[in-house]
Amino acid sequence: QVQLVESGGGSVQAGGSLRLSCAASGITASSACMGWFRQAPGKEREGVAAITTPGGTSIYADSVEGRFTISQDNAKNTLYLQMNSLKPEDTAVYYCVRRPHVNICRLGPEFFRYWGQGTPVTVSS
Repeated sequence: QVQLVESGGGSVQAGGSLRLSCAASGITASSACMGWFRQAPGKEREGVAAITTPGGTSIYADSVEGRFTISQDNAKNTLYLQMNSLKPEDTAVYYCVRRPHVNICRLGPEFFRYWGQGTPVTVSS
């Protein structure tokens, strides 16, 4: 069974940075799309970024393009999200997601099969 465990969330002031990690276990598929979603209180889930594995092709939401960077360490089955120039509107619970057996990525929530429990990020002004 695939398990995704996020870490690295916390509180930061606007303009600051955080790095999220997602450790994946139970991996059997040789190709997949992995990504990050977020959900702020009272709002719908939003796809933030995703990356093909092992290909490394990434996509980003317009709201984070140029500020966030998704990356992966395939040897460690670990996904990262480097978040720079954080804004109060980035405050949300961030979820790691995975869709096995694909070579492309999409940012729709229905695309992903596996979800982590989430890690909270709070950005204060």
